[in-house]
Amino acid sequence: MIQNVKLDFKNSGIEEKEFMQYADEVAEAHDELHKKSKSKTEFLGWLEWPTKYDKKELEKIKKSAKKIQEDSEILLVIGIGGSYLGARAVIEALTHTFYNYLPQDKRKSPQILYVGNNLSPNYINDLIDLIGNKDLSINVISKSGTTTEPAIAFRIFRELLENKYGIKEARKRIYVTTDKKEGALKQIADEEDYTTFVIPANIGGRYSVLSPVGLLPIAVAGLDIEKLLEGAKFAEEKYSDKNLKYNDCYKYAIIRNLLYKDKKHIEILVSYEPKLHYLIEWWKQLFGESEGKDGKGIYPTGAEFTTDLHSLGQYIQEGRRNLFETVINIKESATDIKIKTDEDNLDELNYLVNKGLDEVNKKAMEGTIEAHVEGGVPNMLITMDKLNEYNLGHLIYFFEKACAMSGTLLGVNPFNQPGVEKYKANMFKLLGKPEKKKVAEKAKKQIKSSKEGKRVKEPKEKKEEKEKEKKVAKRKPTKGKHEK
Repeated sequence: MIQNVKLDFKNSGIEEKEFMQYADEVAEAHDELHKKSKSKTEFLGWLEWPTKYDKKELEKIKKSAKKIQEDSEILLVIGIGGSYLGARAVIEALTHTFYNYLPQDKRKSPQILYVGNNLSPNYINDLIDLIGNKDLSINVISKSGTTTEPAIAFRIFRELLENKYGIKEARKRIYVTTDKKEGALKQIADEEDYTTFVIPANIGGRYSVLSPVGLLPIAVAGLDIEKLLEGAKFAEEKYSDKNLKYNDCYKYAIIRNLLYKDKKHIEILVSYEPKLHYLIEWWKQLFGESEGKDGKGIYPTGAEFTTDLHSLGQYIQEGRRNLFETVINIKESATDIKIKTDEDNLDELNYLVNKGLDEVNKKAMEGTIEAHVEGGVPNMLITMDKLNEYNLGHLIYFFEKACAMSGTLLGVNPFNQPGVEKYKANMFKLLGKPEKKKVAEKAKKQIKSSKEGKRVKEPKEKKEEKEKEKKVAKRKPTKGKHEK
């Protein structure tokens, strides 16, 4: 059997006999998760997604990706949280480190840029400057279409697109990934006849990278989305075993819970490969939003070594002993550099002559793990054979299922995020957003007054056509720039 993602827990401070005491509890939680996955109302559609994804939708994604590659120099991905982090994680892990800086003939695919993940006018205006006069397409991703950051960004860049190409051509360059049946974005997409892709109703944002949410931008970047799903499918089959003894992703879940009980409240996901920066960011959202509830949960953070050994290294080595590390190791680097001899040897590096830089990086990893373990920081090691679509699909599924199990064992719902709404409510109040109740009352009054006016009812089709014409007339492309 292929062993392309492997967990090593020998430095975790937890022995097999300790976690095997929880084998029955894990098996019970496993059965419960898989039983709930059959329900369309539970957010567990991702569990069987790699084997049950919509094949027609996948072909539609590939066709749209090809069109974007042919007619656009830039794909602008509009989304926040799970709507963009997963796609960005995969793209940045598997493309050239400086992908967006390469000339187009070397890149062979459009630049992938991101917006709608913050509210900074500087970021947006700088992005407009960067886009300049380049040919552009947009992929806006939101289940509701009313999440503040992406909704504002979509307004701004939809207008920019319409000013540049006209409304008719702009419609051909806007790709919407949203709910199948409802929501503001779905309504806009239907009215404007945009190309749409479906966010499955039973898959939450942070578990959605392998769905159309992530697959369209990933495909536009020239990556093999079928290989990504194949890797996830292998992981789905591999981790369907409820026996803790043979299930690495459940071992990871139970070990982190045992460390948490031992007052290790912070987990650092560590990489020695800069390409995995956004994989760490995706992982932080996955575990932070899934487990941080009811005054519980491990705080997920990340570090990139050896860089952060020169900033955070001192704290990790000798600071508070309330943390542990999970290190991602890529066994085989895609490229390497041999260190050459220097006659003067003033830098005293000749002892490294003929060694590859990847070997030096690996020895730095081994030495760091040894030092941190000796310093009282438990470590787990997750090793991938190579960094490619298949293995990354496997790793994504590994973390998703481990997170579902970990949250369940912790006694929280790993699929909701009630705390996220609090800041939104405060922000809306401060900005003077009308309450839904008042908006509904206003709509009722308008309906009542129109009835009293005894207006003649038009045929439904004619009425819809007129409404569409009015909206288009209102949105004629305007000249002008966003204020700076």
